[in-house]
Amino acid sequence: MKCAVVVFPGSNCDHDVYHVLKHVMGLPTTFVWHKDRQLPDCDLVVLPGGFSYGDYLRCGAIARFSPIMEAVQAHAARGGFVFGICNGFQILTEAGLLPGALLRNRALRFVCRDVLLQVEHTESALTNAITPGARLTIPVSHGEGCYFIDPDGLARLEGEGHVLFRYVDEDGRVRDEAALNGSVKSIAGIRNAGGNVFGMMPHPERCAEAIVGGPAYEGQNTDGRLLFDSLVRWVEGRA
Repeated sequence: MKCAVVVFPGSNCDHDVYHVLKHVMGLPTTFVWHKDRQLPDCDLVVLPGGFSYGDYLRCGAIARFSPIMEAVQAHAARGGFVFGICNGFQILTEAGLLPGALLRNRALRFVCRDVLLQVEHTESALTNAITPGARLTIPVSHGEGCYFIDPDGLARLEGEGHVLFRYVDEDGRVRDEAALNGSVKSIAGIRNAGGNVFGMMPHPERCAEAIVGGPAYEGQNTDGRLLFDSLVRWVEGRA
């Protein structure tokens, strides 16, 4: 599987994703500057976390107009995979590649901590290597991670199985309090109708190798790697 990581002014998780893809997963991976107008030959494009263009206006609102985004949209239209993490998720909603919007956190404060995620189903390119019923521990780091979508859009997301992850409490319950950012229905990650564009606020690249540690740095946590394993297995399985 060949990968490309788009770098915007203000991206700060681009090297994290590049490291996981190239050095942990051993995949051919290339950086792409936001002013480029073409993507290299690749299967997966990652829009990383950070603060593209300083998060002026709305998160992702300016990055959505970067020249490279036309190539990203064309890649998605051809069935290529696009994965937006945190700020990348925000950019994908601004670009119309994913439905809904990301708003300021409910408490109007930046949050940075581990969260528990319920995996809604394991039949997607991003979740197929995960055991059904599993819960993942993955860190979040954002100020505008409150996912919002209108009632009709929410009904489509849930009815068509496009919600991939929800925030849950320590007992595995989907509760309003567990969605620390106020996301509607505790949604933490979704996919598009075509099943090839994904967005999530938590950062799987920050817990994809054991050396990084785990919850409170007292143990090993590689839950994030399961998402990258899933993409590789899906892409190579259909090749």
